[in-house]
Amino acid sequence: MADVLGDEFYGQMLARLEERVSPRRLQHILGVADTAKSLAQTYGLDEGKARLAGLLHDWDKGLDDEAARQRVRDLGIEQQVGPWVVEHLPQVLHGPTAAVALSREHPEIPGDVVQAIYRHTTAASDMAPLDMVVYVADAIEPGRDFEGLGDLRSAVGRVPLDGLFFEVYKFWTISLIGRDRVVHPDTMSIWNAYAASRAEAKRHKTKKAKRRER
Repeated sequence: MADVLGDEFYGQMLARLEERVSPRRLQHILGVADTAKSLAQTYGLDEGKARLAGLLHDWDKGLDDEAARQRVRDLGIEQQVGPWVVEHLPQVLHGPTAAVALSREHPEIPGDVVQAIYRHTTAASDMAPLDMVVYVADAIEPGRDFEGLGDLRSAVGRVPLDGLFFEVYKFWTISLIGRDRVVHPDTMSIWNAYAASRAEAKRHKTKKAKRRER
């Protein structure tokens, strides 16, 4: 069995991607793979897993909306993804379809890599560190030029990974709502989960500081 975290498998999948996506998309993918690897190094995670998840995160991005919907149906995951999402948010389907398809074709790909691919479009309320790395890398890779990304890039290494993820999630959510875009049904519950957790951590820190002052 080939080492799925090694250079040989990476090269094989890269060659296949060259046939699946546009040159511009491929440039983004490579940027995400490199950024994910760098983030993993910064935050003490497995660099090979981060690089592979970054490479494969847009495996199905070459599909148009209807092809993405059909891919969901062909894989039998319409109920898992949610019929409303399939109908109204086809642009996020490439995460779940890539994760499911790749895990079936290559069961040797680690489960946490598959999960990071699955969650990179919509996130989740219980993101694992590798999930966060890929989600953040997708936003801040060098090819992205959205206003405000400079602040997020400069936060790498200065703030904990969960804090960096929270800021990126906030960035995307505000951006979508500001452009009157449809958001995933789970967006607010994910936001509330992390906002509540951060608020609780802040309260705990304040209480500890007050106890030390006594």
